[in-house]
Amino acid sequence: MASVRLKVKRCVTFLAAGALLAACGQATDSDSVDASDAKKQLRVGVIYLDSQGFYAGVKKGIETAAAADSQLKLLGNNAQGDAAKESSFMSTLVASRVDAIITSAVSATASTPAIAAASKAGIPVVCYNTCINDEDAKKYVWGYVLSDPYVFGKKLGEQAGAYFTAQKIDKPKIAVLNCDFVEVCKERKRGFKDGLAASVPGAEYVADQEGAIVDKATPVAENIITANPELDAFYAVAGGGTLAGVKAVTTRDRIGKTVVFGSDMTVDIAKALVDGSILKAEIDVPAQTVGNLAYQAARKASEGAKNDAFVIPVEPILYTADDKATNEKWLAEHSDGIP
Repeated sequence: MASVRLKVKRCVTFLAAGALLAACGQATDSDSVDASDAKKQLRVGVIYLDSQGFYAGVKKGIETAAAADSQLKLLGNNAQGDAAKESSFMSTLVASRVDAIITSAVSATASTPAIAAASKAGIPVVCYNTCINDEDAKKYVWGYVLSDPYVFGKKLGEQAGAYFTAQKIDKPKIAVLNCDFVEVCKERKRGFKDGLAASVPGAEYVADQEGAIVDKATPVAENIITANPELDAFYAVAGGGTLAGVKAVTTRDRIGKTVVFGSDMTVDIAKALVDGSILKAEIDVPAQTVGNLAYQAARKASEGAKNDAFVIPVEPILYTADDKATNEKWLAEHSDGIP
């Protein structure tokens, strides 16, 4: 999500060498091993920001990377976008004296005290996808797995510009389904607008409303179409908004008239790309790669290694409706439904 503009972000998961714990404080047989065995076992806490597709992919990436480590225990939970839950989970992990914590911060500011407390307790913290504000992150976070969000948005904006140019639409009316409660999304949106303006400076943004969760975003998108019957496109800053835009275009009978440019790949989004009638382009950060890198970073941090490069970069991938073969290949590679 490159010349990185760090801003913010998100959330925790625990797997006991094969079995995922339902909650950080839940005991299992492996918790009662003798002291000598406990000393050998690496314990890593993982916090997920929410349960949408991206985080399922991150979880699989972490678990796959950790599978070969027989002396590992992953402790995890889902903050559900709630800073209070995140803080409670973090406190539990700190009290449990885990060896490292992997988190996607809920807020650039509200998440800072919990992360700072972990750091001050001597527990290294690795952020992925979202983190706390830059100044505090440099003090309390060991490393940050990040796809530059500005570049992420700009690539999609440039693709949208190419589409409108080919369609000879020089003043498209665009509605944004945002996730501005997270700083990363603000940077994505800024990048998109800059990327589009480079080739289509006459673009008009007729709406900009929150639309991160598909069930909540769908009626928002439908209402936007009702208020703007000549809408040319939705720009969805997150995956839930992408699917909401596609659904709204369908239910409001705008297929062939309103298109969608989306973010964050899922199976349903890939299917919409293969269809190609509504979703024209999608930008994605490979979630399983993010999870793999976050685990590797936490492993190094737990061993006391120094991190010379604070940001651990992940390049975004652009998918277009025109490249059906690539989209079908993505679906085949993710037949388990996890992005």
